Order: sequence, then C-alpha cells, then structure tokens
Amino acid sequence: MKNAAVPFHVMVKPIGPICNLACSYCFYLDKKSLYPQEKNFRMSEEFLEDFIRQYIKCQPGPVVSFAWQGGEPTLRGMDFFEKAVELQNKYVPEGWQVQNAFQTNGILLNDEWCEFFKENDFLVGISIDGPAELHDVYRSDKEGHPTHKRVLNGLHLLQEHRVEYNVLCAVNNLNAMYPLEVYRFFKDEGVRYIQFIPIVEHIGSAKVSPRTVRAEDYGRFLIAVFNEWVRNDIGRVFVQVFEECVGLWMGVGPALCTLGEICGRAMIMEHSGDLYSCDHFVSPEYKLGNIQEETLVDMVESPKQKKFGQDKRDALPRYCRECDVRFICNGGCPKDRFLQTPDGEGGLNYLCAGYKQFFNYTAVFMREIARMVGQKRSPLFMREKMRELHSSIWKNVGRNDPCPCGSGKKYKKCCQGRQS
Repeated sequence: MKNAAVPFHVMVKPIGPICNLACSYCFYLDKKSLYPQEKNFRMSEEFLEDFIRQYIKCQPGPVVSFAWQGGEPTLRGMDFFEKAVELQNKYVPEGWQVQNAFQTNGILLNDEWCEFFKENDFLVGISIDGPAELHDVYRSDKEGHPTHKRVLNGLHLLQEHRVEYNVLCAVNNLNAMYPLEVYRFFKDEGVRYIQFIPIVEHIGSAKVSPRTVRAEDYGRFLIAVFNEWVRNDIGRVFVQVFEECVGLWMGVGPALCTLGEICGRAMIMEHSGDLYSCDHFVSPEYKLGNIQEETLVDMVESPKQKKFGQDKRDALPRYCRECDVRFICNGGCPKDRFLQTPDGEGGLNYLCAGYKQFFNYTAVFMREIARMVGQKRSPLFMREKMRELHSSIWKNVGRNDPCPCGSGKKYKKCCQGRQS
C-alpha cells in the first residue's frame, strides 16, 4: 500500500449519528437518513481493524493522529476503544507515536472512562456553551431536560483525573451576546484550552435559522473575548482562533482547516466504513467510497477529493481574492459560502462581515504579538505591552464616538458593555 503524499486526517464516527442528547443546532443527527436500513449504527471490530491498519500504513509518520467523534462516541462502549488502542499498538511501527482525540458531550463520563483516557493519553474535547442559562437553551437531552449540570460533572472528572482536555463552545445567537460571561465562566472553571465554533444553519437561498449567530455579533464576540485575553491571559489560556491568527501573522500555515487556502485533508468515516469528504459534507455526492471496497489512500488521493479541497481556493469570488485579510481568512469554510458579494458574485461567506471586523481590529495586536514571539518575550512581558496598546485604543472613547472595533457604529450601540 502506498503512502499519502502529505499527512491527512480522518475523524471516525463509531456510533454514527446516534447521540444521547438532542441539541437543537446539531447538524449531524439527521444523517441517520443516509442509512435507512440500519438498526444499531455500531462500527464492527472488523471495520475498526481494517481502518487502523490502513490508516497507519499510509501515513508518512512518525506521528499518527486518530480522532473519534459522533454522535456521541461513549455510546459505543469503552471496550471498543480499548480494542482500538490494542490495534494501534499492533500496527504502529517502532519509533512512531499514536495520538488520540475524543469529542464528547460529557454526559456519560465517569471515573472508569477518565482513567482510560489518562492511561492512554487521550485528548478529550468536551462541548459546553457557557453558563447554564446559555448552555441549556439549545443543549438538552432527548426528554428536553437541561444538561449543564451533568456536563460540568464530566468536566470536573476530567480535571480530577488530570486528563488532557479542551472545551468546544458553539457560538449561537444567544451566547454571542454575552462574550465575557462565557469566557470568564470557562476561566473560572479552570479551562485553559478553548475552541469557539460559530453556529451557521443555512436553510435555503441566503436564509439562516434563528439559532444562527449573526456575522457582526460573532465578530464582536471574538473581539470582546480577544480584548480580555490579550491583556490578561496570553500564555495562560489558549483560544484556538487567536493562536491560529498569531501563527498566520508569523507565516506559519494554519492547523484549522477553515483558515487554510485549500482543504480536503480532513475527512470523516461513518460506522459503515463509508468515507466522506468532510464532516460538513456528509451526503451521497461527497461519498468517496468504502474502506472494504477501496483502499483508504486511494480515496484520500482521488481526483474527486483533490478537487473538493482545491475548490476552496479556486471558487473564491474576486471580492475575497482582493481582500486585505485573505491571508488569514481564505474565505472561511465552504459550507458557509452562500451569500453574494457587493458586486453580485456568489460564494461570499455568511460570516464575512464578522471575520473582517475581527481580523482588521486584531491586526495591530497580532503584528506586535508575532514580533514578540519571534523575540522569545515572556507571556508576562507580552501581556503588559498589550495592556498598553489596548489602553491607547480604548481609553478615551466616548459613548457617541465611532466604536474602535471597526463596526462603523457608535460605541454606545456596539461594544460598550462588552468591554471591561
């Protein structure tokens, strides 16, 4: 079996779309319709071994990263993942390293799960949308009951067992209005690694669901969190989008696919062994094949998948190609490109206004942070310099002055109350 030209990533869904929650904005629950004859959606150990063997074999190494998601992967049972670790150890070449990432809603976490994660060095992502009054609006169980208390119990268990973890926070129309409350909640809970994922539910034409975060609100959310982070938390709290931006200002390519010039190196595998182009493109037209019918590397390196990835760059409208922040944004995720540009060309990202506002506002900070990182300055030194820079921008802003965030609105109509 040949190796892939460059490393690639497959997120495995061993329980398919089955979940013990009924989060209102979840885009994956309805994927059950792709398998109308399926009863249990459980990946077999036969499929598991075939995948692990091929996945390791065709990676260039020496690090092989596995990712497990759902649905809710804990529903597949710990014995499945114990078998996965056993098979990884069986097939990994001597001197190579295996990494495992596991995304969960946290409901079923207990001491046994956390001991397993710790013993096998799993990185666990846990989904929390902020304080209870914000989290519980859209993240309920099948009976409509709130979940925040149970999720927080899972977080505390991860902490008690010293499992490496991060928090995934979905930013929607509600919690976007409370950026500091959300961010400070996570800090108060001892969270040091945070991912913010904007909820965009496209329902046809240029329409979105009421749960969708408004582009401008997402931009202001990120700016408010950034202003807190840049003054107080550099080196203490790691927010994925901020860290990625610093890297891009330093000329380092992004790990986050939405910010890359092309994509297509992060696919998903369903419980059945079917491989799809992307987690957000799980539909028949984006199915690449099945692992028992075609080799994994042939599907990954297929012309169809290469075109999928290159279309992220090639389909950019001129408005984006000529944008000052293209080198950071690259048009965002293709799933969200359903608006028209000001000159009527299709393919503009729904979040464009928010992205531009955030990237333009943070540019002056990012240049300085990138310079100081290059000089190997301490986080303490950087925080002090960023407080000085922030103060010079915000100190004397009046209620009726243009908001420094760049929205074009008056301060009192924009970020007043969102800054501290």
